[in-house]
Amino acid sequence: MGLKYRRILLKLSGESLMGPQGFGIDSLKLQHYAIEIESLVKLGAQVAVVIGGGNIYRGLQAVESGIERVQGDYMGMLATIINGIALQGALEKCGVYTRLISAIEMKEVAEPYIRRRAIRHLEKGRVVIFSGGTGSPYFTTDTTAALRANEIDADILMKGTRVDGIYTADPEKDTTATKYDKLSFANVIKQDINVMDMTAFTLCRENDVPIIVFDINTVGNLVGIVQGEEIGTLVS
Repeated sequence: MGLKYRRILLKLSGESLMGPQGFGIDSLKLQHYAIEIESLVKLGAQVAVVIGGGNIYRGLQAVESGIERVQGDYMGMLATIINGIALQGALEKCGVYTRLISAIEMKEVAEPYIRRRAIRHLEKGRVVIFSGGTGSPYFTTDTTAALRANEIDADILMKGTRVDGIYTADPEKDTTATKYDKLSFANVIKQDINVMDMTAFTLCRENDVPIIVFDINTVGNLVGIVQGEEIGTLVS
């Protein structure tokens, strides 16, 4: 079966790595993501990943702890590098070749971000894990994902979440919430749908990069989307 999307950027939240324990990295979740990504690589897809750091540290916590916002954001960026190393290890256990790239220079651990080199890794079939955010404070990992998706000319930005798409309200709190199959960028911005931040949505809208929001925890969803199945919510 042919691939609808050849080069993808997968956005994973740090929280998605926590599993039931509510903090840190759950080994079963990590293994699940590695197996799902491995199945994409076997199909011949080029895969880049941006991972958050919310399971270890959130910049918003900094306000409560008296840490300045900028310092808190840098702490969050370092948390994404920890998650990137964990995902790299899990993927390499599956026999997948990877490159960990950091926007914050850390040469003993990760390569610095050089756009052409990152694209070359993808062309050679390596999974590229982007960590360290954008390298600047005040930007979320959603914005990082949108930025990197545009920079590497990704066909799609796939945001893996705990729910199977975008709803009229939070389905975990409102049982009457209904799911959107498709949405335009204009509607997302007009309705102030906060499944990703507005900077990320705007960046993708300006450069015609579609976004799919889907349930990352369901086995086979990643492969299904790349092969053209209608899974999750498509924003275009």
